[in-house]
Amino acid sequence: MIKVNDNFRQLPSIYLFTKISRRLAEYRENPDSIPLIRMDIGDISGPLPESASEAMHKAVDDLSGSKDFKGYGPEQGYAFLRDVIAEKDYKERGIDIKPSEIFVSDGAKCDLGNLGDILSKDLVIAVMNPAYPAYIDDNVIDGRAGILEGDIYSEIIYLPCKADNSFYPELPEKHADIIYLCSPNNPTGSTMVKSELEKWVKYAQKEGSLIIFDSAYESYIRDESLPRSIYEIPGSREVAIEVRSFSKTGGFTGVRCGYTVVPGTLKGVYANGEEVKLNSLWSRRQTTKFNGASYVSQRGAEALYSQKGREEVKKMTDRYLANAAMLREFFHKAGWKVCGGENSPYVWAGSPRGMKSTEIFEMLLTKCGVSTTPGSGFGSEGEGFIRLTGFNTAENTMEAIRRMEKILQSEK
Repeated sequence: MIKVNDNFRQLPSIYLFTKISRRLAEYRENPDSIPLIRMDIGDISGPLPESASEAMHKAVDDLSGSKDFKGYGPEQGYAFLRDVIAEKDYKERGIDIKPSEIFVSDGAKCDLGNLGDILSKDLVIAVMNPAYPAYIDDNVIDGRAGILEGDIYSEIIYLPCKADNSFYPELPEKHADIIYLCSPNNPTGSTMVKSELEKWVKYAQKEGSLIIFDSAYESYIRDESLPRSIYEIPGSREVAIEVRSFSKTGGFTGVRCGYTVVPGTLKGVYANGEEVKLNSLWSRRQTTKFNGASYVSQRGAEALYSQKGREEVKKMTDRYLANAAMLREFFHKAGWKVCGGENSPYVWAGSPRGMKSTEIFEMLLTKCGVSTTPGSGFGSEGEGFIRLTGFNTAENTMEAIRRMEKILQSEK
């Protein structure tokens, strides 16, 4: 029999959101269960912005004729999309990012995992705790995590994110080679201020570290004093890669399109000491293992940057933010610890009764028919919290609050 990647033995047998889906399937099989309202998964409730839909229909027409037919596209993305990203997402905010530093892909989640291909297997990883599970799982698969001991990995540095520090990650006491930061954060909903990001850029400069900055939810930031890109911080071009997504910005969860920025000024070193640009390595990796995001999805993404598209994105994200704000207000009034719901579509709520995450999850599911995500699934510091999203409809969000209100009042 063929040998397989032994690192998979160190992974939990089921991915967090797969486990939740299975539990919800069991719940639905009970004929006496309350109709389910999903507040757990970070999926949008649609539909696509009209501008994107129209552009994608036209792109299909292009592919249906001989004149404008497109076959294989550039692995880094079509120039029409890379140019508009550089202009609208960066130049308009005073950030110097060139189209050649932008790599269009089929989504942020894929890029976050694939970046490990250009990095040494013996690097020390630092991850926010709690954090999006893929950060850790990707590195487990690549062999950087060590041994799973209880609920932590022996070779990973965990950066506690606690309520008394606005759920910002703490600087590590020892050296970390790769640091994963996410702002606005999934799951806590906290958004880092400039002074916090400056600390991390200075740390990376001092330690020779690389920051992988996940800004998939930057379009939900309404406070103009908050950074939407790590490249707003001086010196970050030499220490950071930024990953972004159109999934929550344009409702592209089912379309699949995102991008990663790898500045040409960002360098690494081979084992023999020879310097190399990470931009070149990422380009080589993508041209080897990736044939590019589809022409249709890229035309749809391009349309999001039109005047009409930007207005539609703002309207859509405002709608989800309004749902999150309702959830935040509800849990705040109920006396729970709460974060997010402002500049973020996620709400992070902790029971004042000291309940475990899974206990809260089961209580709200079985008594209210409301699904959430147990905070413990995002890391040990998530114990006692649940994550809820604003991505459902306003009607369902209000109904979920109505149901939960009755239960929480009876639990007092």
